[in-house]
Amino acid sequence: MSLANDLTKLKLDHNSRMVTFDIKGLYVNIPVGEKIQITQTQLAKYNSPQITQQTITLLQAILKQNYFAFENKIYQPEKGVSMGSPISNIIAEIFLQNLEQLHMTQILDTNNIIYYTRFVDDILIIYNNTLISLETINEQINKLYPDLQFTPTQEQDNTVNFLDLHLIRHPNTTEIDIYRKTTTTDTTINFTSNHPTEHKMVAYRFLFHRMLSLPLRTKKKHTEWQKIMTIASNNRFPPQIITRLKTQMQQTTQKNTKEERNRKWATFTFYTPKIRKITNLFKHTDVKIAFRSTNTIQKITKPRKQGSTQEHNKSGIYKPSCKTCNKAYIGQTSRDLTKRHREHIRYIRNNDPQSAYTLHILNNRHEYGPLTDTMSLLKPIQKPSLLIPYEQLFIHIP
Repeated sequence: MSLANDLTKLKLDHNSRMVTFDIKGLYVNIPVGEKIQITQTQLAKYNSPQITQQTITLLQAILKQNYFAFENKIYQPEKGVSMGSPISNIIAEIFLQNLEQLHMTQILDTNNIIYYTRFVDDILIIYNNTLISLETINEQINKLYPDLQFTPTQEQDNTVNFLDLHLIRHPNTTEIDIYRKTTTTDTTINFTSNHPTEHKMVAYRFLFHRMLSLPLRTKKKHTEWQKIMTIASNNRFPPQIITRLKTQMQQTTQKNTKEERNRKWATFTFYTPKIRKITNLFKHTDVKIAFRSTNTIQKITKPRKQGSTQEHNKSGIYKPSCKTCNKAYIGQTSRDLTKRHREHIRYIRNNDPQSAYTLHILNNRHEYGPLTDTMSLLKPIQKPSLLIPYEQLFIHIP
């Protein structure tokens, strides 16, 4: 929001121009050795040599875990960071800030550049086209680092898009509007979905917060309000709920931060709206309620662990049978059946009757067999405290 406010306060003239740059392949082109040196230099300014060295050692170990597979072969790139790593964004930011301090300062110190800002790999520059041309800026910025390519997008009809902002250049100032990509689906959690209301409203809280916080002109704000209502309607939200949320957010005042720090949170799993009969008990307390949803794409698409485990790899109540007389016994094990079957075989071979099944085989000199022929799982059980009760239940079942 501060970005939008800064842009609307800029004093422009008819010679001002806007251009954005996108850094192509940022993560895969950052040199590992150089960024470690940069990080070490910054750490040494504020930490002891021992802590600095320990941090760098850990950083080197993490950054080396960068692999990819192609045609059943595993490769390790010579440079770059893995895009899925949580540390990659921090490393990229350290590298780019150092690059800006070393090289961009010379460009920005002149009066040619009116405004410069960057968010990760997106850059916005507003410049005076009578003092410097776009070609010169493009040439200078692409000299910053040989492995990085900065691709420019110049304004068209006095407008340019930067992040989620649509910037409109007027003779004396910049107007702000909200930008949505053409691929935006405007899909939110459907109102009829079995999710907590708090989860369903998050998307609309964000949209209203953006609309109310940005310095939009009245006409633009009204257009955005109509857009939000259309999104809500497409996702089957009653209009009165969305209108009420907007009113609440407009009237919201800043809360006491001290009270917020003293609040405690409790998490409940949202299986059904009936859970609110319990959570409503905390309504007038210092305990705030958060919900954990079970109706997620991951829950639906990910195979259940229990179902993906083969029968003989489970613990629980089992039935070993004699291969000679077909007599069966009931037993319980906290380990998987494969391990329990090996134990029975070891007892028999060592003439060590530690179980009723082993005693039967040894006393009668009957034949025992492989796991698949002589042992079956009656009920899988993971909690050890339930083994004995269920064992007694199956013993007494005719």
